[in-house]
Amino acid sequence: MRLATIRTTEGTRAVRIDDDFAVELGHPDLGALLRRPGWRAEAASADGPRHELTAVDYAPPVPSPEKIVCVGLNYRNHILEMGRELPEHPTLFAKFARAQVGAYDPVAPPAGSDAVDWEAELGVYIGTEVRHATPEQARAAIAGYTVVNDVTARDFQYRSPQWLQGKTFEASTPVGPWLVVTDEADTDEQQPLARELTCSVDGELMQKADTGDLVFDPAALVAYISRIVTLVPGDLIATGTPGGVGHARKPPRYLTEGSELVTRVEGVGECRNTLVRG
Repeated sequence: MRLATIRTTEGTRAVRIDDDFAVELGHPDLGALLRRPGWRAEAASADGPRHELTAVDYAPPVPSPEKIVCVGLNYRNHILEMGRELPEHPTLFAKFARAQVGAYDPVAPPAGSDAVDWEAELGVYIGTEVRHATPEQARAAIAGYTVVNDVTARDFQYRSPQWLQGKTFEASTPVGPWLVVTDEADTDEQQPLARELTCSVDGELMQKADTGDLVFDPAALVAYISRIVTLVPGDLIATGTPGGVGHARKPPRYLTEGSELVTRVEGVGECRNTLVRG
């Protein structure tokens, strides 16, 4: 089941994506739906107003999450590419909600940066409040998956040991187009998730990896982060990027005005965004 938030003339609406239509679920966005008990069954049975898919305008699936937690250095090959050792614990940083754009929206290049880079990532949405989760509780708390590109201003990122300033420029982070829901009754098979992840820039393949290469898989991340802070429905975890980023190339390569960025996760979805200065 695929769930999304779309923009309409009356505001945003949570929808289920069927073969030809987006069916309204009776909530303004997926964040509101995910906070309801039994949201999977409610979404599956909803039969609200329909929108033709050819005319749908996708917002980020959860436009205003309480938290966006990002993970750095979480693909084995990317860690080696950057000349680092495999971490004992996840490297965490945060984004703010205003960093998000929809799956087909323009991306605003970070103002004042000459080193704008791509980072294709698997995103994980939380569907159940969880704190100090066991591995089983962590798996059960995962609502599903989405596509993220953690577009990064490398020059701002490395101004200090803390990465946030290079990671959360407004309107810089594509997320979507939807949430692919996990099967609540099939948690044993959810992890480790092994899907092909790719990123292309102007038609050239830059990143290709298997999400099975994650050092810390989604359930491990949920369990770890929940030891630090309560995770609530609608929270988004960006699980990290593999090798192939522009900053690590020789010479480095960066995104510029007009660059087309295509981010895909097999079986999850695709974001297709162009860098456009406002």
